[in-house]
Amino acid sequence: MKPVVRRFASFVGVGAAVAGMSVTGASAAHAEAPTHGCPYPYVCFYLNNSALLAGTPVSMFKDVTSGYQAVTPRPHYGVVNTRNDDVVYLRLQDGTSICLPPNTSTVFANAFSVTGIRISYSASC
Repeated sequence: MKPVVRRFASFVGVGAAVAGMSVTGASAAHAEAPTHGCPYPYVCFYLNNSALLAGTPVSMFKDVTSGYQAVTPRPHYGVVNTRNDDVVYLRLQDGTSICLPPNTSTVFANAFSVTGIRISYSASC
C-alpha cells in the first residue's frame, strides 16, 4: 500500500499518530522554511515530534553521494532538507524511495523506517 501524501503548512500540531507520509515545504516566493535546528546545508533526522519541535536532530547528513549512505533503520518521525538546490532521496525499509525537494520536510508514520539517504545535486525530483 502506498503512503498517502498530504501537504501541511508546518509541523505544529502534527501528532505521532500520523496516518501516512506528509510533506511540507515553502516555495521560493515564500519565507524560508523552518529549519527546526537543522543548519544549512544539512539534512536532519528527528526521532519524534518533541525532538522536531525542540530542534534537536538525532543525525545530520551533508555529503552528496552517488549511492545511499546507511541510516540506522528505525522509524524516523521527521526529516528536514535545508539545502537550497539539492534533492534528497530517502530509502525506506521496503526498498522503495521517496524524493525530498530542496527546502522541504517530511513526516513519517511509525510504520515507515528510513534505511538510507542519498543527497543529489539535482534541483528537482
